[in-house]
Parts: sequence; C-alpha cells; structure tokens
Amino acid sequence: MKTLVICAAALLWGAFLVLASPVAASGLVTVDGGQLEALMADGRPLVIVDVREPELFAAGRIRGAINIPYDDARRRILKELSPQDRIVFVCHGGPMGDELGHLLAENGYPTIYNLKGGMKKWRGEVVR
Repeated sequence: MKTLVICAAALLWGAFLVLASPVAASGLVTVDGGQLEALMADGRPLVIVDVREPELFAAGRIRGAINIPYDDARRRILKELSPQDRIVFVCHGGPMGDELGHLLAENGYPTIYNLKGGMKKWRGEVVR
C-alpha cells in the first residue's frame, strides 16, 4: 500500500511539473531520474531512446532502451519513432536529447521527454 501511495504521489508530482513546465508547450519536457522511473512504472508504453555510441550503450543502459546513436539520429528518428509514442531521450549529459526532442516537437510529436543529466545523473537500474 505504501508503494502505491508513493507511486501515485510521484505521478501527480510529475504531472504537475509537465503542466507547469514552460518547455511543455513545445512538446518536450525535461525529467529527472525519479520522474523517469515513475513514467516507466505507470504501465503505459514508453520508448526510451539512448543516443550514445553503441559501445557505451552495450556497456550499460536503462532497461528497455533502444540505441539510435546521435550521429545517425537526425535522419533516423522521424522515420523510426511514432508520434503516438511517449518518447524519452537519454544521452551522456542531456544536451543531445534536448536537441533531438525539439526536432520531434517541431514535427508534431506531442509527448517527448529528455533525461536531465543523461546517464551521468541516472541512479536507477543499469543493464548490460
């Protein structure tokens, strides 16, 4: 029961931040690790796109993430990602995900997130 209350509180806080964020109007919302964990736990599909180099992705990534390396991402993401998906970008430290998120937002993708601080700040589970 306590876990359910904590998850509900995290989701409500995340929803507040999404609605209150000035970036939300563009379709891109920056989330921290706790907010990403809440998104991952809410039961709705989430596409986590890790844009780091393949060797870094293979060395450790967020569970369920796919790898679209940044160097290829600008030409691939509009073809491979659906506007119907909730999409989270993950990079080394955050800026590359912001750039790609804005690209999707400019092309009508409504639900895009970027992990603040990227993998440098991620404290959740890492899989290899």
